[in-house]
Amino acid sequence: MAETFRALRSRNYRLFFTGQTLSLIGSWMQTVAMSWLIYRITGSKVMLGTVALSSQIPMFVAAPFAGVVTDRLNRHKILLVTQSLAMLQALTLAILVLTGTVHPWHIIVLSAFIGVVNAFDMPTRQAFVPELVGDRSILSNVIALNSAQFNLARLIGPVVAGVAIKAVGEGYCFLLNAVSYVAVLTALKMIRVEREERFISNQNPLAELVAGARYAWSLHPIRALLGLIAVVSFASGSLQEVFLPVYAKEVFHGNSGTLGVMFACIAVGALAAAYMLAARKSVIGLGKWIIWASGLTAISMALFGYCTNLYLGLVILVGLGFGAMKHMGSTNTMLQTIVEDNMRGRVMAFYAMAMVGSMPIGSFLSGFIAAAIGSPATLLLFSAISLLATLLFYHSLPRFRAELRPIYERKGISA
Repeated sequence: MAETFRALRSRNYRLFFTGQTLSLIGSWMQTVAMSWLIYRITGSKVMLGTVALSSQIPMFVAAPFAGVVTDRLNRHKILLVTQSLAMLQALTLAILVLTGTVHPWHIIVLSAFIGVVNAFDMPTRQAFVPELVGDRSILSNVIALNSAQFNLARLIGPVVAGVAIKAVGEGYCFLLNAVSYVAVLTALKMIRVEREERFISNQNPLAELVAGARYAWSLHPIRALLGLIAVVSFASGSLQEVFLPVYAKEVFHGNSGTLGVMFACIAVGALAAAYMLAARKSVIGLGKWIIWASGLTAISMALFGYCTNLYLGLVILVGLGFGAMKHMGSTNTMLQTIVEDNMRGRVMAFYAMAMVGSMPIGSFLSGFIAAAIGSPATLLLFSAISLLATLLFYHSLPRFRAELRPIYERKGISA
């Protein structure tokens, strides 16, 4: 048990973990409240997809440039700026809703704003965490605990949001999210990290971006990992962004509390997967985990699409959360293990672009497709796309392992 939480022995990481957990709970409250608010005032699946697109497409566009910034500048200071801007966005949204002046275009603009902030925040956090612990031998444990933290917040936040929306409305969810950023900003102020030399070349930023892209593309393992998670995220992101509010209200005849429980069930499965990842002592064998985890995600999505019973649907969502988390956590761990330090920010930016940036495209398209062929058929179609990508990854596994072996040998990684 103690080994599962060994990264928390680091004071810096312990501070970051605590502050970030509280902040993420607020963020998940805002995510649920945002979906419920836009669907309540518009009743449109297309508008749900549009809001998702506006919040996440900046990740697809800006993340590669953010990766260059992450490799050039002080990551600690970047996080202080991004978290402060996220607090400002949540506070603005709260004021608009609580004063009764909010309109759909406000939500779209503020979603786009937080999307730009997250495009810089996510790769910076991914690259900053290894600096907190120093000991790279526990890097996989750190990544797994980050995933557990994320899903613990996803378990608590939606449930609290569901109750709060019903009791006092969406505005107070946004206000609580704004307050929650005080925790992470305080933690960041208390963290003491030795100044590390950034790996800066004499090239201009665009040339460094191109160098990072060439590096990621030249290694088959990185290319395969990013490709698979991009396709699966494209296909599965629409379930949470678009279809959960629809199924909560129209299929299961529930309310905001139902939506909160559905998000929480995904988090329960994801927490179980994160705990399994944290208990692992080696990255050896994660390739197999990625295959069956992405397959489980796709199958769960198809089954949920045709589910009309709430309780069965909740069980399916637990399985979906387990598969999605195991896929995401295993991919993150392998990438952090493979990548060279001077490319870490850029590669993790490509990871953010593949995982988060592809989601809004799928969410946006799914709204129109669902309007034409229905929600169940749309989820079945996207499930088939995920399964096809998983089969292609499985087919490339021999080459994947062959190119990975010398990298692990050079880094001293073994079973």
